[in-house]
Amino acid sequence: MYTKRIHLVSLILLTGLSCIFSISCNRSSLDGKLIITQTNGNPAGLNRVTGESWRYVPTARIIAVDPDKPSLIKVLSEGFYSACSPEISPDGKFMLFAAQRKQEENWQIWIMDMENLKSSKVTSFTENCTDPVFLPNGRAVFSKKTANDTVKTGHSLFSCNTDGTDIRQLTFHPHANFATTVLKDGRLLTITRQLLPGVADPMFMVLRPDGTKADMFYKGTRGAALLSRARETDDGRILFIETDSSSDAKGNVVSISYNRPLHSRMNLTAGIPGNFNAVFPMPSGKYIVSYRAADADRYALYEFDPTSNVLGKKVYGSTDSNILEAVLVEKITRPKKLPSEVDNGVKTGLLLCQDIHMTRMSMADHSTVFPKAGKIEILGVDSTLGIVQVEEDGSFYLKVLADTPFQIRTLDENGNVVHGPCDWLWLRPNERRGCVGCHEDPELVPENNTPLAIKRSPVIIPVHLSEITEKAVELE
Repeated sequence: MYTKRIHLVSLILLTGLSCIFSISCNRSSLDGKLIITQTNGNPAGLNRVTGESWRYVPTARIIAVDPDKPSLIKVLSEGFYSACSPEISPDGKFMLFAAQRKQEENWQIWIMDMENLKSSKVTSFTENCTDPVFLPNGRAVFSKKTANDTVKTGHSLFSCNTDGTDIRQLTFHPHANFATTVLKDGRLLTITRQLLPGVADPMFMVLRPDGTKADMFYKGTRGAALLSRARETDDGRILFIETDSSSDAKGNVVSISYNRPLHSRMNLTAGIPGNFNAVFPMPSGKYIVSYRAADADRYALYEFDPTSNVLGKKVYGSTDSNILEAVLVEKITRPKKLPSEVDNGVKTGLLLCQDIHMTRMSMADHSTVFPKAGKIEILGVDSTLGIVQVEEDGSFYLKVLADTPFQIRTLDENGNVVHGPCDWLWLRPNERRGCVGCHEDPELVPENNTPLAIKRSPVIIPVHLSEITEKAVELE
């Protein structure tokens, strides 16, 4: 009996120790810590409009700070010439970041185990790779400098496994794409900036993780500049830093609604002098912001109360360095995993427009008679891809070579341009997209009718191709 009791006690102790060990192994040693990008450089000297202020930051390092004991810091990027853009996995166990091991090397994506703090290289390209973020399925999305005949020179979005395998390109337009985040609905929200045929103002673009359904999410006033990665709050707000114009160096904390991003903008810090560089929502409901009161000051981390729009206490700062951004090591609800319609065995995608006469101007002003368009021209990067006659109801139906950037403009019967080209589009293999009109209100929903164009076979783009041998992708 005595021996059995000893064995029972030993079993209980071993079980308890096993549970403690299991819990400790499943938790990051940095739970609840702020992961901070710190640099001795001066952000004012960088090109903030193009995203250079967070893409290629010289001599930056990533540190961990306990917000309750800010004097205790731990350098996580020891051994790197420069490292920035930390992003934590939804389970809080891993961190992606962009870094240069040596000054002469290109920027690449790295991953760190937050328990043992060991890092390994994810990408090994000859081009720079930055701005990593975790997808809900565990893959990584990042921005890669891309130069070819289609994109010319830009930054395209790619995804891969965290061991660097299965590289997939997601965007195919002549844009610079950077500072990506993942929304709770599973879509990517990225800052995108058109480079051809002319440089345009940056805006937020939303797309699925497979590169489909790319569309404008938010665009500020003319000349406005987006200066930070967007962050989503638990109450359905999207936060980011924006200037009122590219010539205005003052960055403000701006909030928009997830449900109506184009009509809900609020400048939360308009009455606060100084400059904001980044914002991150905390579980308490308050925000952590990177802020400095004057150009001569250093950026430091402060609490910000969104209910009263006032700065709170300083969380962390340094007299000899700037704090550019911060993220929190915490376990969060994993964003939704979205299914993919991409089929690489298919060479094309389908685009259906309901009525090219449905424009934002025609809806806003019913008294004015606008020029009548009867054709569309599909423009490629270097040349036209063809002119197509639209149906009597203004609809058209196209089959476009996949992963090919194109724009559409409307023409009258004499070939004169009625409306200038839309933003750059592309279709992934087997993608099906639809639009209500041309330059229409993005919040407009389609009429409940069947466009005439859908009753015919789609027009192949480029039009010089009479037939494409592939799987059938037409709508039934």
